[in-house]
Amino acid sequence: MSAPRRPTDPSGLERYYVLTGGRSGPVGSASSLDVATLIVARSAPVPGMQHEHEEILRRCRQPLSVAELGAHLGLPFNILAVLLADLLEADRVEARHPIPARNAGRGPDLALLEEVLSGLQRL
Repeated sequence: MSAPRRPTDPSGLERYYVLTGGRSGPVGSASSLDVATLIVARSAPVPGMQHEHEEILRRCRQPLSVAELGAHLGLPFNILAVLLADLLEADRVEARHPIPARNAGRGPDLALLEEVLSGLQRL
């Protein structure tokens, strides 16, 4: 005699709820994460760690963007951001935020912009 079949959740929402402990988004410093933020592991996975946390640490031995990490793990941004918030809080990963062009020490290349404008005007 087989056990009764439990209905499955085709949307994956039940799985996401379990992965994040019911949290819908990151809090604290992790709330500033975006898809271009680079994530770097600061430690190796430890026994007993949540599988997704282990996988993030394994994949981020070298810097990996949040977008790439989400694609590899098949997780939506907000779910991944919650998992990353856990690892950031535990100091197991480091987030390297992209540097906006205006703060990079120089402005846009005016010669390049003039060439683009000239090319557009010729169209």
